[in-house]
Amino acid sequence: MLPASATAPFRRSPAVVPLRAPDVNTLHKYLARQVFASLLLTVAVFTFVLLLGNVLREILGLLISGQVQLALVLEAIGLLIPFVWVFALPMGLLTATLLVFGRFSADQELTAARAGGVSLVSLVSPVLLLSLLCCGLSAWFNMDLGPRSRVAYKTLIARARVHPASFQLPEGRPIEFHDGGLDYEISVGENRGGNLKDVSVFVIEHGTNVTLWVHAPRGRLEANLRNRQLYLRLLEPRGLSQHGGTLAAKEWQSPNFFPTNTAAIGPGEIKISDMTFGQLRAKLRRLERLDFPRTPGASLEERQAAFHEAEKLMEQVRVELHRQVAFSFACFGFALVGIPLGIRLHRRETNVGVAVALALVLVYYAFDMLGEALAARPEFAPHLIFWLPNFIFQAVGAVLLWRANRGV
Repeated sequence: MLPASATAPFRRSPAVVPLRAPDVNTLHKYLARQVFASLLLTVAVFTFVLLLGNVLREILGLLISGQVQLALVLEAIGLLIPFVWVFALPMGLLTATLLVFGRFSADQELTAARAGGVSLVSLVSPVLLLSLLCCGLSAWFNMDLGPRSRVAYKTLIARARVHPASFQLPEGRPIEFHDGGLDYEISVGENRGGNLKDVSVFVIEHGTNVTLWVHAPRGRLEANLRNRQLYLRLLEPRGLSQHGGTLAAKEWQSPNFFPTNTAAIGPGEIKISDMTFGQLRAKLRRLERLDFPRTPGASLEERQAAFHEAEKLMEQVRVELHRQVAFSFACFGFALVGIPLGIRLHRRETNVGVAVALALVLVYYAFDMLGEALAARPEFAPHLIFWLPNFIFQAVGAVLLWRANRGV
């Protein structure tokens, strides 16, 4: 028998392979990058779609008719983008989570992570942190930047409609206007930014009776936006009155062609729906300080009616205040719902995720329409309705995430 020392070189010690814990940080970075990249893409898509609706409704007609220049259109679109992001950011985050976790589950990556001992709650923690950051960004859009951009956009469009360079005097086509009980029919041969050529003006009484005809080789539109005045100045005019007499240049007085039904231009009384959070709080404080029962010189019925009107106005302000704050938390609720739903869908197809996201968005914003419909009914406390979708989505999302974490 060989000694133990002789057989020692032929012995093999059992191989010990240490078990490596899965690199959780790598998984976190992977999911965070996937969600963030999808978020940028989906927000860009929803921004384009929402912008397209506003551009087609308000801006495209002005551009085609020659009322505005392309530079003004680009400026208007730039002012609309922050307002559109109020809706595009939550919708984009919901769609991104559905798409990313749907692929994550369909590719069996979630199964592999679970086999390595990583829980779903640990995996999604950076995504939930990203949703909270989106809530802060959404609060800025909802409560400050979005309303201010919307007001600036409306002011820009209003100024464009009445600017001399955008006044509707198309070439070769007569246009009718009404001012001071008289009708005017104007036609121009050429309009270059308010500089006119071959201008003809007919003054009509009683709808059919032409009392004056004025023609000038050149003309110019002159405006005073502060005083809401827009005049047609003719250079070297020649005229013919109803009785055949000639018209001297000094006798021609242009009417004011400024559209009187146009909303006031510039900063004035801002609609409640276009106010920032700070403006809404200031307005609510002013309304709460009003003391209608002590108003002198008014009957009891008048004071009660004034008080009820003030209550309705205060409730409208509260509705907008709560809407801005509540919608700022939509991103977190959408992320909580989107993660487990994406896992349950177990699909790689993009169209399925987008369809589910749109359905959930309609459900969420249905509460918005309900709250606005009841804004004039203080007895129903409509300002609290805007918090319901947050509570529902966050509660349902937490339950679904808990069940998905347990593999149920």
